[in-house]
Amino acid sequence: MTVSAPEIAPQETTPFSPPTDDVVIRVRNVGKMYRIYDHPQDRLKHMLLWRFGRHYGREFWALRNVSFEVRRGETVGIIGRNGSGKSTLLQIIAGTLAPTEGEVQVKGRVAALLELGSGFNPEFTGRENVYLNGAILGLSREEIDARFDDIAAFADIGEFIDQPVKVYSSGMYARLAFAVAVSFDPDILIVDEILSVGDIAFQQRCAARIRQMRDNGLTLLFVSHAPNDVKSLCQRALLLVHGGIFFQGGAEEAVDKYYNIVREEMNAVALAQEHQLPRYIPFQTSVKSRLRYGSGHVQIEQVSTLDENNHPSQVFRFGDLIVVEVLFRSFVDVDHFSCSFLVRDSTGIDLFGTTTFDEKIRLPPLSRGTIGKVHFSFVNHLRIGGFGISVALNRVSCHDYSDNILFDQVDSAAVFSVIPDPDRPVHYKVHVPVAVRYEVCDGVI
Repeated sequence: MTVSAPEIAPQETTPFSPPTDDVVIRVRNVGKMYRIYDHPQDRLKHMLLWRFGRHYGREFWALRNVSFEVRRGETVGIIGRNGSGKSTLLQIIAGTLAPTEGEVQVKGRVAALLELGSGFNPEFTGRENVYLNGAILGLSREEIDARFDDIAAFADIGEFIDQPVKVYSSGMYARLAFAVAVSFDPDILIVDEILSVGDIAFQQRCAARIRQMRDNGLTLLFVSHAPNDVKSLCQRALLLVHGGIFFQGGAEEAVDKYYNIVREEMNAVALAQEHQLPRYIPFQTSVKSRLRYGSGHVQIEQVSTLDENNHPSQVFRFGDLIVVEVLFRSFVDVDHFSCSFLVRDSTGIDLFGTTTFDEKIRLPPLSRGTIGKVHFSFVNHLRIGGFGISVALNRVSCHDYSDNILFDQVDSAAVFSVIPDPDRPVHYKVHVPVAVRYEVCDGVI
């Protein structure tokens, strides 16, 4: 079954002008076309005969009508499904791929981590590749000498620095590639999912270095399938669908719209195999939200935060009981119903949440017209700040979620604030109760 994704509205063609001091990347009406051939011989026929008006194969546009600007010091994420054109766009901006149409202008020194080992000669050692990459960027040997120890320390590959990179593991490739890219003080850093091959400790070091460079004025283009990485590192994001820009704006909103597309496609597949439920039911309930999506079979009517006395409240202190009340209405007869909630911080990072299904709470079957409530209660261990609550209603019975149908999801359905408690400060995102034991030991070790 083919599931159609949202259509991309063509972007208006605009005059192209060079980047200003503030704008360091300008992309205008960029497209990249490949010709797809059904038979190998058609490629040769097309090369020989296209001048005479005879064409073979068909056009495939990996990108079309893409326009945006990036300002100095911005961090911009690029997200989308596989095949949406993310890597093609980054290669065009990095200059390793020429666009079929449109124009790109980049101002400043660019370091690009596009593919594992790109820019490395596999026969050269790690040390030789460091000097090779530095020379390509225009650095003198003395300048590379001054940076080499820092590069080797960050890469942390030990004696392999003097071995040919063709014997490196994927993680070692990533370590050295990132260390080289960030050590030569680029104005623009382009990263395409390469960091996902490293271990957790290395990923955290990379994220910390990127944040440090961002604070010092680095411009970052970042492709990742890890939503929290995009939301934590990037100020805004582009969402690509079928080679076009579907949305560009805040990183959190872009990630939410990406999830919307993915879950709507999954819903379409699940509903095509479902004979008891109608395809879709329009939303008939009104809930304040930035983004809402789902099949509409069961719909959220209201989401509220309550205190320990079940009184509405949006302000809490450390140690207070917070109750999330979800009021919903069913428009069909349905079994295996589940409700979930999720708490996010002000930057859009998912902190915690749960589902009735995961908690092994079996809710009774719903009849058409049923109005019900679910209450989630937790003790507030959050630090001061503002928080949002997202709520979802599903039908699911398999532990791998293979039969999941999303009825309704409302992002930022409710908000609440945590105010300071002078008797119990919280220094991290979430406080976890910890047991502490102290003892006096005789003697000196």
